[in-house]
Amino acid sequence: MILMRHGESEFNVVYKKTRVDPGIRDPKLTDAGRKQVADAVRYLASRPIERILTSPYTRALQTASIVAESLRVAVHVDPRIGERAAFACDIGTPGAELRNQWPNLHLDHIDEQWWPTPIESEEQLDQRCIHFRHTQSQSEDWQKTLVVSHWGFIRGLTGHTVDNAQLVEFDPFDTHPGGGAVVPMEFPC
Repeated sequence: MILMRHGESEFNVVYKKTRVDPGIRDPKLTDAGRKQVADAVRYLASRPIERILTSPYTRALQTASIVAESLRVAVHVDPRIGERAAFACDIGTPGAELRNQWPNLHLDHIDEQWWPTPIESEEQLDQRCIHFRHTQSQSEDWQKTLVVSHWGFIRGLTGHTVDNAQLVEFDPFDTHPGGGAVVPMEFPC
């Protein structure tokens, strides 16, 4: 399984410079973020990816869509792999709006408010990560799966902090947290 953090978002640009939450809800990818994802696709193209799981945040959906178009695989949306709602960017788009914006995706299972409120505790995140690890270890196709997620979820699952569009080779059978090796990549932007 490969974990992928979404590409650079509008939020990331401002937060990296100021370290202050700019109040951007459910931000989109930047042009640089789209390029990061396209660069990551070069590595992913050599992998046996047959399924993409993505969080319902716009930046993750956009990332997954870029990858899916290149690899010609289906995208499945799973709110359990979203962020822990520590910033304004982690306030998602309501389910009905997502269904309108993404008519080609199956989103009937997405609630109107699917993101955590208030901020999810580290213990709650840990339990969510353990549950994800368990369900993926029971899946027959986990080795052919790409998971497009977020900094907090990937950190909670593997112990690694990753950059935008960074990839982590992940084994759900390893000890929690852990089971991930960061793929060395350099992004010019």
